[in-house]
Amino acid sequence: MGVLSGNPKDEPMHYGEIFGVWAASVAARGAVSCYQTYLNHAGDKDLKKILNDLIDQAKLEIKELDTILSDNGIPSAPIMPDKPPVKLEDIPAGAKFSDPEIAAKIAVDTSAGLVACSQAMAQSIREDIGALFAKYHLTKAALGLKILKLNKEKGWLIPPPLQIKRPESEK
Repeated sequence: MGVLSGNPKDEPMHYGEIFGVWAASVAARGAVSCYQTYLNHAGDKDLKKILNDLIDQAKLEIKELDTILSDNGIPSAPIMPDKPPVKLEDIPAGAKFSDPEIAAKIAVDTSAGLVACSQAMAQSIREDIGALFAKYHLTKAALGLKILKLNKEKGWLIPPPLQIKRPESEK
C-alpha cells in the first residue's frame, strides 16, 4: 500500500492543504470577531439572525479545522477574544455601521468564502479535507442565498449597472 492509500486521516497533508486549513481557521477567527462587532451595530432583527448564523458557522469551522491541524502536529493561530455586547444606542451615529453596510459586507465575505472553499477543495488530495471544504461551501452558498434575499427584501441590494436596452447591432 502506498502512502496515499487507506484512511485519509492517516495520510500526510501537503503544504497546500496545510496552508488552506490554517488560513481558513484564521479567516473564521476574524469572521467571529468582525461579526460580533457587526451584531452590536445591527438594528434589524433578520440581519442579527443571519449574523448569529454566520458566527455559529465560523465557530464550527474553527473547531473542525483546528482539530485537523492539531491531529497533524500543526499549531493553530491564537484565539481572538470575544467582543462584549454593546447597546446599539451607546454607539455614536458617526461611528456606527448601518444595516445596509453590514449586509453588503457579509455578502462580499460569503462570496469570497465560496471561492476560498472551491480552491481548497481543488487542491486537496486528502478526501476528508476536500469533503470538509465542500461541506463549508454548501453552507456558505445557503447563507449567501439568505443574505441575498434579505438584501432584496429590505431594499439594500445595490445592483451593478443593468443593461435595459441593448444597442442595435450594425450589419
